[in-house]
Amino acid sequence: MNAHAPYIPDEFDREIIALLQEDGRMSTREIATKLGATSSTIRKRIRRLEETGTMRIVAVTDFASAGYDLLLAIGVEVESRSAEAVGHDLAALPDVFSVNLTTGSHDIEILVGARSFDELAMFLHEEVAHIEGIGRLSPGLTVEVYKYQSEIVPQL
Repeated sequence: MNAHAPYIPDEFDREIIALLQEDGRMSTREIATKLGATSSTIRKRIRRLEETGTMRIVAVTDFASAGYDLLLAIGVEVESRSAEAVGHDLAALPDVFSVNLTTGSHDIEILVGARSFDELAMFLHEEVAHIEGIGRLSPGLTVEVYKYQSEIVPQL
């Protein structure tokens, strides 16, 4: 396999991925039975998918069931410091779900969860305010979530 070319999963790999997206704890034996293969074949395929960075098996919790009643997308404009450095500082904060360097009117966009408005105020005024290089925040409070699916991937 060429180290520079991305691994392209075949239909069998996509079937394994689909089963693991349904149940990330499904055993290789169960997958093998459903796909008419051996456990050894499934283990090898999963290992290759993980080693090539095509797939990771992780636990994902739903923010609402974890007690986060508020979800905000916050645009961050950076001044006098690199956006990458500010992004790394923001990523270290526990209530930040994601940090993205962006183009457009903001340098960074973060997704933040809070359990209450008091917690949100503390987060913004105590934690975010101490990060050097943040010029302006443009928060947008989520009022309804129609889709929140962290495991979604474009068609392989």
